[in-house]
Amino acid sequence: MVAKVLTSTVIGLEAYKIEVEVDILNSLPSMSIVGLPDAAVSEARERVKSAIKNSGYLFPNKKVVVNLAPADIKKEGTNYDLPIALGILAQDGVLDWEKFKDYVFVGELSLDGSLRPINGVLPIVSGLRELGISKIIVPKENSKEAALIPDIEVYPADNLNEVVNHFLDDEAIAQKISQFKINIEEYFKKETEIDVPYDFKDVKGQQKAKMAMEIAAAGGHNLLMSGSPGAGKTLLSKCFMSILPPLELEEAIELTKIYSISGLLKKDNPLITVRPFRSVHHSASAVGIIGGGTNPKPGEITLAHRGVLFLDEIVEFPRNVLEVLRQPLEDGEVVISRVHTSIKYPADFMLLAAMNPCPCGYLGDKQKQCSCTQFQIDRYKARLSGPLLDRIDLHIDVPRLSAEELVNMKPSGETSKQIRERVIKARKIQKERYKNDGILTNSQLTPKLVKKYCVLDDKSKELLKMAVAKFNLSGRSYDRILKLSRTIADISGSENIESSHIAQALQYRIVDNEE
Repeated sequence: MVAKVLTSTVIGLEAYKIEVEVDILNSLPSMSIVGLPDAAVSEARERVKSAIKNSGYLFPNKKVVVNLAPADIKKEGTNYDLPIALGILAQDGVLDWEKFKDYVFVGELSLDGSLRPINGVLPIVSGLRELGISKIIVPKENSKEAALIPDIEVYPADNLNEVVNHFLDDEAIAQKISQFKINIEEYFKKETEIDVPYDFKDVKGQQKAKMAMEIAAAGGHNLLMSGSPGAGKTLLSKCFMSILPPLELEEAIELTKIYSISGLLKKDNPLITVRPFRSVHHSASAVGIIGGGTNPKPGEITLAHRGVLFLDEIVEFPRNVLEVLRQPLEDGEVVISRVHTSIKYPADFMLLAAMNPCPCGYLGDKQKQCSCTQFQIDRYKARLSGPLLDRIDLHIDVPRLSAEELVNMKPSGETSKQIRERVIKARKIQKERYKNDGILTNSQLTPKLVKKYCVLDDKSKELLKMAVAKFNLSGRSYDRILKLSRTIADISGSENIESSHIAQALQYRIVDNEE
């Protein structure tokens, strides 16, 4: 009879149940693995042989055939080592595979039989729970991550011997592995405090930029800063992290799944509890930003999900790299298509970008004259396409401080903590308002929801009508102004959008290419 052991694999963020079938044939000694394995899975032959021998068992001196079913799913990674080894031992008579048919096993084997951690454990456990699996054995270093999902029994093991002894009939040898548990709510509350070295109280001046950042954080809006070198754009961006609202537990688990399959989780802290801030260098490729590869992996926009993607000197990025951001900025997700597969990753991030106003950097500067020609300025600004700019809600100028202001101006007395409290208050208003609509922030409003929640009085309608006509605003710009106004109203504690909120949103929205 063929031994069957359950394991799992992840494609994108979706978990799939895999059945490892093992048979031993009376033929020349060899081992073959079939079922669409990649190189890492095929190399399991040598790891499993050594692990079984070094754990004190005999490897069958016959032909071993391993089938990974279903065969039409590509198998990648090293998480098949443990179930393959158990299948061989069961088929050789060491274990009764009927005893662990309700278990799922994942883990990479070292040559000495010890278990090494793997990537993607959290989405595996989460997916298996939905498939009705209640027990899983994982490497010990993955146990905290696996135990974050409730209603599934997690058993951590150090080596192959521990797993074998867990299922032995001989009571003198058998030793059960203890179940590992975590109270995720308590763990999450304990880990949500953030320590950011940059605070808005240390930034001199730039009140308009600070207000724009508060609005962006409160509503999840995109923001573009333009200003001379040394005006404080990068410092403001670093301070932005300190006013972001805390993650909800559901958001934290979603983020942790992404970082788990990317291999970016910390061993001592398996749960992502702080919104990500991804700062990308302008030498990054389109694949690095959007994600991809033979087996498509998450890119920077997915790693920035529920957080911030910061592009410093955005005009220095290649045009093709910037243009790939257009669809994710609109949809909040990205679909990566390859010949054999198509994978969807979440990408609901805030785009925070900074740029100089011209090649020399001093266009409009009150202290230093610009040395660029009009042709150079136009060509420089043309690096950012109109459709991309149209998807950025707030456009602000960050002027350079004068020598007098730089030396004598005192930093603002308002701390990031105070600003953050207002941001959190605005987010709570949005959470309550949209609790039945499946969204969290104003920036996620669909056209249908915009009509429902962004109702204007006659005065506001007239003001917006004049702005649309004067500045030739697009339909997308119109909707984004309404979303921005909704956030400004929430910060001020107003239930309805007023003309003053529309006026303030227009100040942040109108840019040079629309004039």
